[in-house]
Amino acid sequence: MENFITDISRIVHQSCQIDKELFDKFNVKRGLRNADGSGVLVGLTNIGDVVGYRREGDTIVPVKGDLRYRGFPIRELVKGFQAEKRHGFEETTFLLLTGHLPTKLQLEELRNNLASKRDLDDVFTNMILSLRGRDLMNMLSRSVLILYTLDDNAEDYSLPSLVKQSINLIAKLPVIVAYSYHGMRHAYYRKSMIIRHPQANLSTAENFLYMLKGEKYTPLEAEILDLMMILHAEHGGGNNSTFTMRLVSSAMTDTYSATAAAIGSLKGRLHGGANLKVLDMMNNIKANVRDWENKEEIRQYLLKILNKEAYDKSGKIYGIGHAVYTLSDPRCELLKEKAIELAKEKGLERELNLYLNIEELAPKVLAEFKGGKVKPVCANVDFYSGFVYEAIDIPRELFTPMFAIARMAGWAAHRLEEITFESRRIIRPAYKNVIPNEYHYVPLDNR
Repeated sequence: MENFITDISRIVHQSCQIDKELFDKFNVKRGLRNADGSGVLVGLTNIGDVVGYRREGDTIVPVKGDLRYRGFPIRELVKGFQAEKRHGFEETTFLLLTGHLPTKLQLEELRNNLASKRDLDDVFTNMILSLRGRDLMNMLSRSVLILYTLDDNAEDYSLPSLVKQSINLIAKLPVIVAYSYHGMRHAYYRKSMIIRHPQANLSTAENFLYMLKGEKYTPLEAEILDLMMILHAEHGGGNNSTFTMRLVSSAMTDTYSATAAAIGSLKGRLHGGANLKVLDMMNNIKANVRDWENKEEIRQYLLKILNKEAYDKSGKIYGIGHAVYTLSDPRCELLKEKAIELAKEKGLERELNLYLNIEELAPKVLAEFKGGKVKPVCANVDFYSGFVYEAIDIPRELFTPMFAIARMAGWAAHRLEEITFESRRIIRPAYKNVIPNEYHYVPLDNR
């Protein structure tokens, strides 16, 4: 059997190869990227806007990074929440769904609506705890599909029904993830399992920390987790998981199937798992750089990484560079401010200084390595998110699920836009067949 699989795998590999020159010949945009690295325009949206450069004729000019939710700069939103000393994820959710900042009454109604939908019934909770798995993203996807069976109006495509389903998922995903994690720890690591019910008076971020570890969290931990959720809630229609949500929704499938597809996309190592790679890389650097304050020693080790002589031999400095942002990633800047504050609370200043040194040095080292022929690069949000999660005792298994919890707000907004847009069409790009010959059937005995 193994020899058969090996032989078939070899044949499959051969059949999957396409001459790279054909992509240039037929002007195929691999990865839906233009030759200059910019994204191929495939749709229009009123929701998120990711700004990292501007065009001047055929030239891309790097600019300071900006992220706008429904036209509102993310920096203004975050600074506004911080000035008023309150959590802002729920307000961000309202903004993404409706295009408007809520009034006090609307915000209170949304909070009450979310609170009323967080609790899971006993049958569903027992299902989560009994149908165990080692990967929380797969468990989350499975649970979302089961929610379909619990919704008597799952196939109702009226706008009120779609909005209700969206709010239901935004409310329930944090609870499903927390319970799935406790079930996994109990099943595979023989850890004690304590299931805490969500509290109506707590924000989404506070509730998650409470369900995860009880009341053993600080106000700063809740504040920075709320910030992480705001920063991860939306990132334009072109990111892989949001495009998946729009692609599947354009076929007019149900909300739960479309969400499960987006979760599957986010699970991908090239999408939702980037902060784990940063964390692993940083652990490797900490183990091999003796003096974390010595910038020359750090520079030399970064060069080893680029030369594929260190860490995972991929030649990549994880957390540095982005498909759109060039000079700066606004999410990274906002998170770094709070990471500095968090490091002081947790006594992790020395470790954070290493991050700061690498953020400063990596773009210069990369330019040196490329002989100056490289576009401007900056640290992205994944560079600090792993550090922050570890500092507030979020287990590694929850890093990507936390991403999904936050992004559910953006996914829902994009699904609503895709389905309610009057001139909608099923998304159906073209693939050109380039097989060189025409073949004809040969009887089995003659093959």
